[in-house]
Amino acid sequence: MPITDEAIQAALSRVIEPDLKKDILALDLVREVVVDENTLHVTVEVSNPALHSRKRMEEAVTFQLKKELGEDVQVRVTVNPLSGERAGIRKVLPGVKHIVAVASGKGGVGKSTITANLAAGLAARGLKVGLVDADIHGPSMPLMFDVLKERPRTTERDGKPVIVPVESHGVKLLSIGFFAEPDQAIVWRGPMASKALEQLFKDGDWGELDVMLVDLPPGTGDIHLSLVQAVPLTGAIIVSTPQPVALADARKGVGMFRLPSVNVPVLGIVENMAWFTPAELPNNRYHIFGKGGARALAEELGVPFLGEVPLVQSIREAGDVGRPAVLQEATPSAAAFTDLCSALLERLRQPVTA
Repeated sequence: MPITDEAIQAALSRVIEPDLKKDILALDLVREVVVDENTLHVTVEVSNPALHSRKRMEEAVTFQLKKELGEDVQVRVTVNPLSGERAGIRKVLPGVKHIVAVASGKGGVGKSTITANLAAGLAARGLKVGLVDADIHGPSMPLMFDVLKERPRTTERDGKPVIVPVESHGVKLLSIGFFAEPDQAIVWRGPMASKALEQLFKDGDWGELDVMLVDLPPGTGDIHLSLVQAVPLTGAIIVSTPQPVALADARKGVGMFRLPSVNVPVLGIVENMAWFTPAELPNNRYHIFGKGGARALAEELGVPFLGEVPLVQSIREAGDVGRPAVLQEATPSAAAFTDLCSALLERLRQPVTA
């Protein structure tokens, strides 16, 4: 069959943008169509910038064009996320440029501490930062940002009620911890927890953000899969400590995000508690959990290594009083988190693959 404009439009009109529920022609998401002999080059946009979403759009466009024009036609599809003013048509978090999940294979590796310091550090650089505490059963961000007694207020946007995030250290924050007493256990089954998490994203009045960080619960489970389905993730960070038992679970965390059904780029691995430095011996390093394990794992899996954070008493103390250690001046812990912020920003500037 000859490659005609009518045939191309007929094929593309059958490709439905999954979030916006209309065909990509009606939404004006087809940016360019170039015919080069028997090869068709098509550039389209998609509302969800996540890699798995772009891949599905590529497959859908290719399938419909070959169905209309024949299997012998070569199809090359480029899928870009909506940008600039056009990003406003995205339904979920349209004003957020990057959404980064912070995960760990097991608990106790300092994932929440890493997340809190990344958020505060990025905000200190002048970025617009949001943080969702998605650790449903163990929310810790209200304590780490000294807002335990705060409660989000509600307002109305476009005729619907929305939740206004609490702000601290320049970070917009929503947590399940705001909706329960500090000593109240949150005992929810998977679907209830997933629904509550979805509300934090979809009903939050987030506005324009450069980066949103999501502090996930440890492990791999319902919350993680629900997040991938509900939110257009840019990528994920895996936090681990150097010892083998933590690295084994970190490996599973990377594997989860690389599953075909998830397919979220892993932006990198962070090694927390890399060494211990006592206050009275600031130049000494004791590798009490092992040395370089997370770096070696990153190299083995072909994942970027974002940096090391020491096991320092002041980091724990800073979290307990609600002032992240990255905000301290001229300390080794602040320097480590500052470097980590720089590494993350560098990764977000680069094309990422799963």
